[in-house]
Amino acid sequence: MAQKFELLEKAAVGSERKIEIPDKLPVIPTRTNMLVYPSAVMPLYVGREKSLAALEESIGKFNQMVFLVSQRDITKEEPEIEDLFEIGTIARIVQLMKMPDGNYKILVEGLTRARLASVEEGESTFIVVAEKLKSKGRKSKMLQALVRKVKELTLRYVSMSRRFPDEAIMALEDTSDADKFADFVSSMVPFSLEEKQRLLEEIETKDRLNTLMELLTREIEILSLEEELDKRVKEKIEQGQKEYYLREKMRAIQEELEGEEDEEIKELKEMAESRELPQEVKEKAEQEISRLEKMSPYSPEATVVRTYLDWLLNLPWQEETDDEIVIKDVRKTLDNNHYGLDDVKERILEFLAARRFSKNLRAPILCLVGPPGVGKTSLGRSVSEAMGRKFGRISLGGMRDEAEIRGHRRTYVGALPGRIMQMIRKLKTRNPVIVLDEVDKMGISFQGDPASALLEVLDPEQNNSFTDHFLEVPFDLSGVLFITTANVLYSIPAALKDRMEIIEIPGYTESEKYHIARDHILPKLLDEYNMKDSKLKITPAAIRDVIRDYTREAGVRELDRNLAKIIRKATLKMAEGGDSISVGVNELGEFLGAPLFKESDFRKLPEIGVATGLAWTSVGGEIMYIEVLPVSGKGKTIITGQLGDVMKESAQIAASLARKLCGDEKFAEVFEKKDFHIHVPEGAVPKDGPSAGITLTTAIVSAVTGRKVRNDIAMTGEITLRGKVLPIGGLKEKLMAAYRARMKKVLIPLANKRDLDKVPEEIKSKLEFVFVEDINEVLEEALIPGDGKEC
Repeated sequence: MAQKFELLEKAAVGSERKIEIPDKLPVIPTRTNMLVYPSAVMPLYVGREKSLAALEESIGKFNQMVFLVSQRDITKEEPEIEDLFEIGTIARIVQLMKMPDGNYKILVEGLTRARLASVEEGESTFIVVAEKLKSKGRKSKMLQALVRKVKELTLRYVSMSRRFPDEAIMALEDTSDADKFADFVSSMVPFSLEEKQRLLEEIETKDRLNTLMELLTREIEILSLEEELDKRVKEKIEQGQKEYYLREKMRAIQEELEGEEDEEIKELKEMAESRELPQEVKEKAEQEISRLEKMSPYSPEATVVRTYLDWLLNLPWQEETDDEIVIKDVRKTLDNNHYGLDDVKERILEFLAARRFSKNLRAPILCLVGPPGVGKTSLGRSVSEAMGRKFGRISLGGMRDEAEIRGHRRTYVGALPGRIMQMIRKLKTRNPVIVLDEVDKMGISFQGDPASALLEVLDPEQNNSFTDHFLEVPFDLSGVLFITTANVLYSIPAALKDRMEIIEIPGYTESEKYHIARDHILPKLLDEYNMKDSKLKITPAAIRDVIRDYTREAGVRELDRNLAKIIRKATLKMAEGGDSISVGVNELGEFLGAPLFKESDFRKLPEIGVATGLAWTSVGGEIMYIEVLPVSGKGKTIITGQLGDVMKESAQIAASLARKLCGDEKFAEVFEKKDFHIHVPEGAVPKDGPSAGITLTTAIVSAVTGRKVRNDIAMTGEITLRGKVLPIGGLKEKLMAAYRARMKKVLIPLANKRDLDKVPEEIKSKLEFVFVEDINEVLEEALIPGDGKEC
């Protein structure tokens, strides 16, 4: 019999000769989850230009050998060498066939694992040096045990998945070599690409079998869960079919009795069909209508579904207003409605100008920060008017429930969407201007944190798919122009602050208030009281005196109230028989009573131990007098005026620095036998912060030396024990307070010089600025020379 098949035996011996694998090979990147393992034979489709060039090189120069390496990202069309895994398989092309579309189908046989050592060429294709990898493990009882366990798990997986042909199971039983067995199982089971690559990179057979055992155990557990789920689903389907049969029977009976479909269901279906809804919303609406159709119309659940459908179908999913962007007209509208606020107007005009060129431009999230009464909220209305958009306002002050923003889930009784979606429905457009007022005054409670819920709403990167808990389908908020307002920044969470463009609005100067009163407030009030054509006249000097003597605020609300009071009093006089009324400076007392603020409120003369500081508050800047009085004692420091911890520490630093500055023999007795009482008037008002450091030091030195402090100088700056003056915050508001108090000179830290750019020119023209770095410079400017004793 051996002689009969002699040629066959010779051919078999020839094919079993050792295959010579060259050191350099062309690379074909693969992008399939089915990796080629050693000893495996697998078809591949080759169509990319570099891969075809590699195939050409393989057949022409490399004895049909090729290095197959998987891409890390299989979606990448033109991978570079760094986009490939390091370890792949050296394979031999067994068969090659051209397809009708011009691509090639090849049959490859995996020969050995290899590591990509280096790249030799890389123009038309990659020629690399491949380092062959072989397992160094030997046969052992542990290896045999691992093979048996993996074989048992594989057969169990095959029986549960029912995806593999009988030939694969027979090949699994017939494979005796542990290394080939591990590779055969790796190629047979459909693991993920990362897991397949991990198995390819396991050089040692023992490690590969251990990994296979772990992965197969996991897959078997998943299949067990799938079987259990399939069983449950089957049971539910059987139950559902039964219910469906009964409902169909009920519907048939109902149609026989009534003869037509429920009118409400019919209207809902027509509405869902007629409206332009996103596909996801349409499917959700149809699903809920189908549910409602099967329910009893009197059940509580039916009421919930009706409410849900009412909201879902009446939201403006596609409706939006067209922007009327004529930059000159927008600028004119903003200027007519608001005096000043140049930074805010400029930012809005920039956005609108860019919007003319790109309709896909994301709307900015503006945060207007400033004291009350400067026009933050009304600016939003002006923006909507200028753009031709609808306007909405939502007050966030005191909000403590996260559901106010995101809505309640439908499982709750009386559930509704959040305030954002309610406003969108009310305005009937998906691109309105919405002002979120008092964003700094939200709270946190057991019901959640509304500020955290706002993170998605106010993020241009993700608010195009905002999902309300009630609606459960995403709504595109990217077209909404959100404008938030706040009095202070420190209470806004950092993550929320980061999503907004902060625009600070300072208080108004006296001149600005006059223009606002004359051009905006008075015309509005006269129109409101129907007094436009009356003979009531308020002189410019009277308006200026109202600003100066009856209001001292950053905004114009109190000014508005006082002018309204004058008009009301005037209407009363005219109703009693007066013909025409002119309100001048001399008549203000009659209309408004005694002035609230007069020159007497300020220091008329220089005094010993009293210095003028500047303070920042959430409603603007204020001047602050600091008084120091030496009294009999033992060198202690007494602090009153409801000061915070930081300001108390500043007072201690100032006292120590004053002792150092005046610590010679002339003043030693003063520091030993006197207590220094430091008081900041308006004791009912809490005060804190380090910026009164130089003011405290000046007042103490004045009290010790007997030298008077100039009454026309205000100062602000933090002090150190070495006498250095450090920068402070809120400079703009503080300088406005100095301006209102008619100070002539202001001492500020040198490091704050750059902040003067933000200060209005009117203030800079009326104040003299002295930039100080050391306490000696402060004392030289603030203390009157030749009066008392020198330190």
